[in-house]
Amino acid sequence: MDSKRLREEIAAKVREYHAAAFAEAAFEPGQTKVNYAGRVFDERELVNLVDASLDFWLTAGRFSRKFERGLCDLLGVKEAILVNSGSSANLCALGALTSPELGERRLRPGDEVITVACCFPSTVAPIVQYGLVPVFLDVDPATCNILADRIEAAISPRTRAIFIAHTLGNPFDLGTVTRVAREHDLWLVEDNCDALGSRYDGKLTGTFGHLATHSFYPAHHITTGEGGCVVTNDPQLGRIVRSLRDWGRDCYCEGGRSNTCGRRFAGQYGTLPAGYDHKYVYSHLGYNLKMTDLQAAIGCAQLEKLPGFIEKRRGNYERLRAGLEPYSDRLILCEATPGSDPAWFAFVITVRPESGISRNDLTGFLEDRKIETRNLFSGNILRHPAFMDIEHRVSGDLANTDLIMNNTMFIGLYPGIDDQRIDYMLEVFGEFFA
Repeated sequence: MDSKRLREEIAAKVREYHAAAFAEAAFEPGQTKVNYAGRVFDERELVNLVDASLDFWLTAGRFSRKFERGLCDLLGVKEAILVNSGSSANLCALGALTSPELGERRLRPGDEVITVACCFPSTVAPIVQYGLVPVFLDVDPATCNILADRIEAAISPRTRAIFIAHTLGNPFDLGTVTRVAREHDLWLVEDNCDALGSRYDGKLTGTFGHLATHSFYPAHHITTGEGGCVVTNDPQLGRIVRSLRDWGRDCYCEGGRSNTCGRRFAGQYGTLPAGYDHKYVYSHLGYNLKMTDLQAAIGCAQLEKLPGFIEKRRGNYERLRAGLEPYSDRLILCEATPGSDPAWFAFVITVRPESGISRNDLTGFLEDRKIETRNLFSGNILRHPAFMDIEHRVSGDLANTDLIMNNTMFIGLYPGIDDQRIDYMLEVFGEFFA
């Protein structure tokens, strides 16, 4: 029997296996956990995964190229560079701005990067790791995003970049941020890891900055298990990111290919011998952060489902927002940044300090009834052991950041949450406030 026929038979068995192994159990209120996030998939992801495994091409390959093209088409960008996580994407994106190839435009140790302390640590860590100085601004408790009207006052002669995230899928004020970046000649990096599919002024987030990053961790809008990518419209930045991802090498051939440049043995690099093999020339201090083709195969199937996932997230947000509105005298409910249409990652709730209840009262009540909750990431990153002694500057105060640290949590609205689960969550909130 030929290999093509065997693949078809294996694919049919995989579909059969999916139906048997992943049949959805009935939801039992108070017994079945309502997760804050999770994988949503069907037989197509499994078929792609097994198909990729049969190639036994264990690094980036045909599915990786297809996934990168799909992301470029979705976002309308020129370059999508797959990496092994969203954190690696942040590392490569910011690292690219320190490249000697950028000449006078490069970031150097001691240069300042405007960001927020209400964040996931992988946004701030690369700033510190590259010897740059984070400048922290406060956030709006209603959107949990940077108070953009304070950015200009935070700029100093050393300020060279802005690097912030669209918090939990809610776009930050891109109108103000992009204007300030343009007027002050600052690099802009969008951490879009929580916001794939969100829009600002009708345009997808992750397409406004010089670089943007995405995560495909299981909790995110689409998943490859572990995985992420960097996107850009700047071919030079794209090539630098690929170099950083691929050990820092100067060569840009895809895996399994050679001499794409046509000058593999004809160049002069550093003080190496003339004609030194370009595949072993290193122009950056890099890493090995590639995504495997098995992961990319899953991503290809997930990407097809993204529009439906986004629609479900938005619908779940609207139902939760309407159902929790009666408690808005005691809760600050998340709201979209003006001019935006979020592809919500989660539903954010802040307990009002004057309400007479605590966040722990609420989260404990929910968790006891099998409704999973999470705090808003680090709360205030500067209060964590790893970040307490970093070189940094705070512009203004971080009063709202501390409010979020003490009073904010979120619950799920991902596509795996159906109407039954939404009804149950609202019922439990009703019990809490009764």
